[in-house]
Amino acid sequence: MTDQSQASEALSNREQEVADAYAGGQSYKEIARELGLSPTTVRSHLRTVYSKLGVTSKIELAQFLTDASVPADGRDSATLVADLALELDEAVRRERGLAKILKIISTQEDRLEQVIDAVLEHALEICEAEFGILFEFQGELRVRELQSRNIAPAFEVWLKEQGVFEVEPDTGLGRVASLLQTVNIADVRGEDIYKNGSALRIATADLGKARSFAAIPMMSGNRLIGAFTVYRTRVHPFNDRALELAQVFADQAVIAIENARQFRELQARLERAAATREILQIISQSRDDEAPVFEAIVGNVGKLCGGANVALHLADPGRTKATYVAGWGDPVKNFEIGVSVWPLSDPLPLTDAIRNAKVINIPDAAEEVESHERHPDRAVFIERDGVRSQLVVPLLNEGQGVGCFEIYRREVNPFSEDEVALVESFAAQAVIAIENVRQFKLLQARTEEIQALNASLEARVDEQVGEIERMGRLKRFLSPAVADALVTSGDEAALSSHRALIATLFCDIRGFTAFCETAEPEETIEVLQVYHEEMGNLISAHGGGVDKRMGDGIMVIFNDPLPCEDPAGDAVRLAVAMRERMVELCQKWKRLGHRLGFGVGVSFGYATIGMVGSEGRYDYTASGTSVNLAARLSDQAEDGEILLSPRAYTAVEDDFQADSNGEVSLKGIREPVEVFKLRDTASA
Repeated sequence: MTDQSQASEALSNREQEVADAYAGGQSYKEIARELGLSPTTVRSHLRTVYSKLGVTSKIELAQFLTDASVPADGRDSATLVADLALELDEAVRRERGLAKILKIISTQEDRLEQVIDAVLEHALEICEAEFGILFEFQGELRVRELQSRNIAPAFEVWLKEQGVFEVEPDTGLGRVASLLQTVNIADVRGEDIYKNGSALRIATADLGKARSFAAIPMMSGNRLIGAFTVYRTRVHPFNDRALELAQVFADQAVIAIENARQFRELQARLERAAATREILQIISQSRDDEAPVFEAIVGNVGKLCGGANVALHLADPGRTKATYVAGWGDPVKNFEIGVSVWPLSDPLPLTDAIRNAKVINIPDAAEEVESHERHPDRAVFIERDGVRSQLVVPLLNEGQGVGCFEIYRREVNPFSEDEVALVESFAAQAVIAIENVRQFKLLQARTEEIQALNASLEARVDEQVGEIERMGRLKRFLSPAVADALVTSGDEAALSSHRALIATLFCDIRGFTAFCETAEPEETIEVLQVYHEEMGNLISAHGGGVDKRMGDGIMVIFNDPLPCEDPAGDAVRLAVAMRERMVELCQKWKRLGHRLGFGVGVSFGYATIGMVGSEGRYDYTASGTSVNLAARLSDQAEDGEILLSPRAYTAVEDDFQADSNGEVSLKGIREPVEVFKLRDTASA
């Protein structure tokens, strides 16, 4: 047997088939069609063949396989052209997919399902995966299927039945949660966790028919929000290129999810505000009958919390029993308004919540075995009516439970903290309704006093609305903390024109103008959004009093309108934090082809500060030589530089190290100014 034949035997059957066909003159597409493979897979096999046989071209491959005396002088042009054509085709398909996804994201912020489906569709095509699943994390190891594509029906049914479930630490999803990095598994059947009977792993392999698997973490900042998973039904591990592409699509999914989350939050706030107005209106119109209020509240609770059924129970004055007084949603057997009664001594969630004035949030009622044993009605309620996740929120009057809302879902989907808080607010409104009716019935003769009370309540609501509007105006140019402090104090005189000793920070993105000239509008907006969000978080964290945004430029003021102990130091510390974060962001943008930088200028001195503008459009700003100097220093700063004015450096020289750049003539500044460059290793 020759050395060549021995080397040929090292090839797998599939690799041998591909090698023979390619050496025989067939193209990638012809081989792919004949063997039932994708062109990319054919290319992958050929690369393996070239590596194993030590050849570099089709001619060398043919010579090796046939022992023919054919000269081989490097890789032939036909192979190179074919490879380049395939790579170009892959790049075009990838870019078209990303363009389609970005278009959907920009126009369908409320259609998350459509966006995720497009992401999965193109990810499966580009990564050569048979099916994909996007999992949402709802805790360290608790997940649920958010959306899938091309999944086996049996596996889909299994995932739906699980709802929100906990994964084992050794599963692919468990490792993603602990490592926060991509997990690539060559064969899901080859790991001990499959042999040891992991429910998720067995379902993935047996029901989903998966073999090779990769899970990519979906990060929103430092928070893990999900995992983007792709599967192959044959043992063919994902290579680094496929994982890189999958990461790109995972990032697009994160953008879509965050956009949808923000849209849903806004929509939820509007719906809650509308519900509150509706309930308050009904309360004011139903002084002698709380039933309309109860109906409105349970309806809004059910719609806003996504419950299958909502029940309202009220305790009698002696606190011996609870009566079912209002309901919404799917009918529950044996629940009849005004008739269904439970002694408060019974060991039930609803009676426990009233007795102990506490919220009871049960992720999965079917797992509450002890409750079934304590009270037979509980088991019947779960098994007959399909109760899974359940929430019971007490109605509190002076700290004592006077009733409760009981909401349940027919799937395992625990109620969130926001949903609990929402129901608590409705519970408070229900208590108001109960008290209004009770007082009306007991003190009907005192109509004028009750009307005065209602007027007081309306004034309080108007005051709160006015406070919210005032807060909204202030937050346009003040940090949330400063705006809160001014609204709380009730003294906005600090916003009038005055002189103050302030530290001023100016910063902007280097290369942004050139970037805007070449980048797509969506890319420009995305960069600005990330930039302002990250810098805004740092400004709030470092106590910036005022920040103004102008394109990629940001101005931050310290020591006004609220004083701080070390304004110059705070400004420099913010500048350092900004620079550190921008280094990370610029590296990320560089990988996307965007060459951007960041520079900062900081000054310290007196300036004139106050509100300027006209009715409907006021702004809070600062002017003066010190402010102009900070702006010029920012213009002067190179990428990664933090430049300080002489007075700013004098104020912080005990805490930070800087080097003098000598005197520099700056536009708009009459005399040359000595400029100090903060060292990269400076520390507070």
